[in-house]
Amino acid sequence: MKFAYYPGCSLKGTALEYEKSLIKVCKDIDIELLEIEDWNCCGATPAHQVNKYLAIALPARNIIKAEKMGLSLVTPCAACFSRIRFASHYLKDNRWREILLSVLGEEYAGNLESKHLLQIFIEEQIQQKIKEKILKPLSGLKVACYYGCLLLRPPEVASFDDPEHPTAMETLVHLLGGEVVEWNFYNECCGASFALSNPQAMENLVYKILLDATFSGANCFMVACPLCHSNLDTRQVQVNKHFKKHFSLPVFYFTQLVGLALGYPPKELGLYSHLTNPMGVLER
Repeated sequence: MKFAYYPGCSLKGTALEYEKSLIKVCKDIDIELLEIEDWNCCGATPAHQVNKYLAIALPARNIIKAEKMGLSLVTPCAACFSRIRFASHYLKDNRWREILLSVLGEEYAGNLESKHLLQIFIEEQIQQKIKEKILKPLSGLKVACYYGCLLLRPPEVASFDDPEHPTAMETLVHLLGGEVVEWNFYNECCGASFALSNPQAMENLVYKILLDATFSGANCFMVACPLCHSNLDTRQVQVNKHFKKHFSLPVFYFTQLVGLALGYPPKELGLYSHLTNPMGVLER
């Protein structure tokens, strides 16, 4: 399977381990990713707070470039996925389409299909390839599948899974031999966008997520978003200090858990760059 690959800014900076793990795993299960040439930032969560036209034009440029490649577009970042899906949605509107294409100086046929990488991993063909290559099932891992707020919403734009009762991550955990934990905050916002503007609100949100996952018996998180990963991973010390707790739940990208099940050593999957050390849980 071949896709136009949009990494987004995070996977080239703060989430290097995400890209490192997905490149290894995708190659192993015959997913070919062709990075879009001269891609640009999608604007993520800040752009639409500044200028609505800019927020749509930025991802639209990447969509047009991907369409010229003649491939479906895939992105591993939930924020990028959200903006790409929003831009695709607006490009279906004739008024918006005319404005955007005149600004970008491009043509767009409107045939591009865009997906999050997680969607590809749960397709039947890919599930079978993963199953055939599993060397180390994730038995003993009790996983809290965390979708966050951008991957599933708004449902008419994202068109990915059930926004209230998603099953994509759970399907993958079961396939890898891990245990899915039933908990309540799997699709709640972690407050990553509030890190600077309202850190207290962000801390409260992270605290509730950590508390519920721990109470439900989880010993780790699975995520598909660099913003969620960064927030849940880096804020645990801060939350522990503020709320006088001892949370220590490692946060894995879904590609890292797939990589572990396929037999890759932790170093090759970038696990040593996480601030909440995952090695104790993996050793147990």
